[in-house]
Parts: sequence; structure tokens; C-alpha cells
Amino acid sequence: MLSKLPTSLPPHLALKFIKVYSNSGDLQRARHLFDKIPQPDLPTWTILISALTKHGRSLEAIQYYNDFRHKNCVEPDKLLLLSVAKACASLRDVMNAKRVHEDAIRFGFCSDVLLGNALIDMYGKCRCSEGARLVFEGMPFRDVISWTSMASCYVNCGLLREALGAFRKMGLNGERPNSVTVSSILPACTDLKDLKSGREVHGFVVRNGMGGNVFVSSALVNMYASCLSIRQAQLVFDSMSRRDTVSWNVLITAYFLNKECEKGLSVFGRMMSEGVGLNYASWNAVIGGCMQNGRTEKALEVLSRMQNSGFKPNQITITSVLPACTNLESLRGGKQIHGYIFRHWFFQDLTTTTALVFMYAKCGDLELSRRVFSMMTKRDTVSWNTMIIATSMHGNGEEALLLFREMVDSGVRPNSVTFTGVLSGCSHSRLVDEGLLIFDSMSRDHSVEPDADHHSCMVDVLSRAGRLEEAYEFIKKMPIEPTAGAWGALLGGCRVYKNVELGRIAANRLFEIESDNPGNYVLLSNILVSAKLWSEASETRKLMRDRGVTKNPGCSWIQVRNRVHTFVVGDKSNDQSDEIYRFLDYMGEKMRIAGYLPNTDFVLQDVDQEEKEEVLCNHSEKLAVAFGVLNLNGESSIRVFKNLRICGDCHNAIKFMAKIVGVKIIVRDSLRFHHFRDGLCSCQDFW
Repeated sequence: MLSKLPTSLPPHLALKFIKVYSNSGDLQRARHLFDKIPQPDLPTWTILISALTKHGRSLEAIQYYNDFRHKNCVEPDKLLLLSVAKACASLRDVMNAKRVHEDAIRFGFCSDVLLGNALIDMYGKCRCSEGARLVFEGMPFRDVISWTSMASCYVNCGLLREALGAFRKMGLNGERPNSVTVSSILPACTDLKDLKSGREVHGFVVRNGMGGNVFVSSALVNMYASCLSIRQAQLVFDSMSRRDTVSWNVLITAYFLNKECEKGLSVFGRMMSEGVGLNYASWNAVIGGCMQNGRTEKALEVLSRMQNSGFKPNQITITSVLPACTNLESLRGGKQIHGYIFRHWFFQDLTTTTALVFMYAKCGDLELSRRVFSMMTKRDTVSWNTMIIATSMHGNGEEALLLFREMVDSGVRPNSVTFTGVLSGCSHSRLVDEGLLIFDSMSRDHSVEPDADHHSCMVDVLSRAGRLEEAYEFIKKMPIEPTAGAWGALLGGCRVYKNVELGRIAANRLFEIESDNPGNYVLLSNILVSAKLWSEASETRKLMRDRGVTKNPGCSWIQVRNRVHTFVVGDKSNDQSDEIYRFLDYMGEKMRIAGYLPNTDFVLQDVDQEEKEEVLCNHSEKLAVAFGVLNLNGESSIRVFKNLRICGDCHNAIKFMAKIVGVKIIVRDSLRFHHFRDGLCSCQDFW
């Protein structure tokens, strides 16, 4: 059909055909006919370029405009410049935006308000505040759109104080802001959490009768919520005569942001009962809000309701809900979401796949993390960091170093988080020399200045390797004030290597920095007990009691057949408690034959040796492991999770259990993952 078009047409007919094709959206025919015209006139160029911009083909519009500039001595008109400015704005193409601005000046359109406003808007979308300011200041006359566009530009560029300044100057210059201006300026108050300025804008809204505008009211609700003035947000919402889905979503998000989860859920329930049309933002706000407030089971429940209501989870939903599988340690649930991601092609989304890598690592399956990471066609700094941290938390320091080198070689620039992950891997694997080299290279080779976390990691690297005096000297020479992380790393090393003197120093500093942390008292007490300094250990426990510091109760949990089973010390609430304790008695005999000796130093009660051993047998991690073994159901590994650092005797006992039973036992405590297999642990007995 295209070939049947005449090779040449009179200009007025060519213009008519191109206009018809452009208006109908048949841009292929319009372009084909245009390209046959030897010397298109200005109206013909304008019609085609305007049509390309209108139908979202901005890159082609700019290409045709550049052809126009090079091939013609004809000056562009205002309509042509307006179309190209819009195309540059949609692409955020600063270079071509500046060319359009230059042409507007060259061809005498500086005083045109309509084009000037379009140029300000163009620069605003390109996030070029300087260009917008040049246009704005060069305009002999400015209307409300000029001021609004300039304020919006400042907001887009993150120049929030300048945006508020423009809003105030607008009134002083006799130009009355409209509802669009107010809707544009309120996000500046929101991001700044500037309640005073927000109230100033709200006062203007009330005085000028703009409260009925749904966009203005929604922006006010959001502003008050971000400023932690949730009651005022609710009042604005209640005063709205008309509420759309967006305004409901804003209020729901506001309650979740202010950690008022139940009220957020209540508003969501009210929204449903009043028949307000829910959208993806509604469901995602509730799921994300529940996750942010630790209500993981509720998040999964809402996800189920979302699907039952005919909404298929999108990338935002998946990214929000994946941490639920991490928090519940639900590997099976994570795999189901993984399948959903692949069935719906979400694996092409970088944020989603990165969250998947982290989920598998936190659930204890590093191999699946590796597999997902290896399938990623594109990787940014966050995805590399996630994989490096995953390998580090599982004690694979050599792999973390290898990933770091691959990251640098691939051209991705490491940041502060990268080095925290790599140094953590070096500490877990006792790679002292490698850790020192990485630390020294940070500012020299990568322009990243070491912060408190990096210094703490280096103390940990030295302490885990038994180089405690070096670690102490490193702390004393730190260019910044040592944090609890640095002293805690030294104290942990003193526990393993039984260095009482440095242990006292580190603990005393920790008692000053974080006097309410029970772990520091317990660690020092264990060091003193190991050195047979019973009286001093008792004094440490007494100091802890006198200060009102209580040890967090330890608990361990394991998921079997989609149900999470939780255990505390001496727990007998489980349906299989009798079997669990019989198994532990049986296993105790087997372990003693294999060479296991209970380490009763971890029991401080004034009781005899037999009772101490019985107390050790009742620890929560042993109960969870025993339950896992009894319910293996053909599995070759067990995953147990504990809220505190694993007990030293339990760590030793689980090594024996793994060897005797012939399974892999993975335990995640508050510090890291322990992979027990064949009588050994991945942490090399340092945690």
C-alpha cells in the first residue's frame, strides 16, 4: 500500500495527507510520505514532529528536528519549538533541551510566555534547575504557570528550600498561586518534614477556598503524615467532601509510616466496606506497611486476599512480600514466590531478583542465592552488595573476595556497603592479610573513606585471628571515636582466646557506651568463668541486675510442613516433647562415646555437675534440632534459627549430632550462619 503513494505531491496535498495520517496515528505512512518530499516546508515539519511527540515517539521527533536545523534556512516557529521542548522533557534529554533553548533565544521567542513556560517545564523534567532559572529570569512577563513551573522544577531537582522561596515570592510579586501550585509545593514540605511551612501552605489553602480540591487535600494529608502529625492528617481527610482512591491510599500509608499498623488496617477495612475502588497502590501500601511494622503474617494474609480479589501481585508486591519469607524463614514460601516471579517474567526486574537473592541467603540456602545471582543479566551495585553480604554471612570469605574483584572488573563501582560486606567476609574466614589490603585500598583506589562500621570490621578481622593486641592498638589509633561495634568485636575475640585483661577493658568501655545491652555482661561473665574467676563473674551478673538489665530470653524455631515451631529453654509445650527429650538422652550417650564432653562453664547456677549437664540438654537450639531430626521426612538438611548468639556447648553438641545423624544442620544465630556437617562447622569454631 505504501508503495502505491505517489513519489511526489504538490506541497498542499502532501501537507494534507501527512496531517490526516498524523491525526489518525498512522505515523509510518506519515513518515514515508514526508521522506519523499524533496524540500518540506515549515508547516510540514511542524505537523510531523508534533505528531511524533504526541504519540510518544519523542526520540524520533528530536531526530527530525535536528535534521530540520541542519537542512533548512527556515526559522522554526513557536509551535515547532513547543513540540520539541515537550519531546526533550519526556526523554529528560538535557543536551537537546539546551539546543531548543538556544534556538528560542536566537529566533526571538524570549518574550513569549507560553514557550517560556514550556522551556521551564522542560528543564524541570530534565532536572536542570540552572537552565530553568535562566529562562525564568529572562522572561519580561510571568504568569501563574511560570511561577508554578519554576517551583515544580526546584522540587524535581531536590532544591526544596528554593521551591518554598519561589512560592513565597510569587505572592509578593502579585501572582496568586492556584491549586496546581499548591499541589506542586506541598511535596517540598513533605520531603523536608517542615511542619511550619506545611501549615503556612495549609493556611493559604483555607483562606483561598482550595480545600475542596482532592489533589490539594491528598497532598496535605501526605505532608502532615510525613511530619508525624497523623491526627491533623486524619482531620484533613475527614473534612474532604470527595475522596478518591489516591486520598485513601495516602491516609493508609500515613498510619503505617507512623507505626500505627492497626489504624492503617482499620482505614483499609473502611475503604473496602465503603466500596471504594481498590488499586495496586492500595494493596501494596497495606502489604508494605505490614512488613515495615513487623506484621509479616498479616502481610501474607493480605496478599492472599489481594489474589482472591482478582489482583495479580506485581513487582512492587513481590519485592515487599519477599522479606516475609525471610522473617518467617519460610524457604518453601520463598520458592513459591520465586516460581511466580519466573512465570510472570518479573525476573527481568533488578529489584525483584536482588530481593530474591537476599531471601534465599537469609533462609539459609546460599546455593539458591548463587543460582539466582548467576542468572541475572544485569547487576548494579545493590545486587553485587547483596551477593557479597550473603556469602559473608555464611562464612565464605574467599567467595566474597572473588565477587568483589568480579564486581570491580565488571565496571560497577563499589560503595561503603560493599566494603562492609567484604571485610565482614574476611573476618568470618580469618583472612587477615586480605582484610588489611582491602581496608587500605578503600580511599586510595575507590575514593571511599572508611567509616565506623569499616573500622569495627577491621577490629573483628584481627580479633577473630587471635591478634588481640593489634586489634586493641587499632582501636586506640582510630581517627574516629570507637563505637560499640569495635569494642564488641574485641570482646568477642577475648571470649574465644580467653584474654581476661583486654576483655575487662573492652567490656568496661561497652558498659559506658551501651549500658543496657545484656550481651556485653554475659560475654564478660563467660570470659571470667572460663578463667575460674567465679567471684568476679558473680559481680558482673550483680552489676547487670543492679542496673536493671535483663537478658533477652533465648528462643529457637524451625519450620516443618509449613508450620513454625518455637522452643525456649526447658520447653515442654510441643506435642512431641517426650520424643524430643528421649532423643536427646539417646543422642547424649552416642555423643559421649564419640568424644563429646558437655562444657558446663556455660551454666552459672550453683548446682552440681549432673544438674548442669541437664540444663545444657534443655537449651532451645538443641530442642529445635532434635525436633528437626525427628521430622526429617526424607530431607537431607535441617534449618534452625535462634534470636541470640548460639551457646558454646550447643555449638559443640550440634557438630556431633550432625556427624552421628548424617545430616547437614544449618543454624542461624544473631551473628551469622553455621553450617554443621561431618563434625565440623563453617565458622571454624569462632562466632
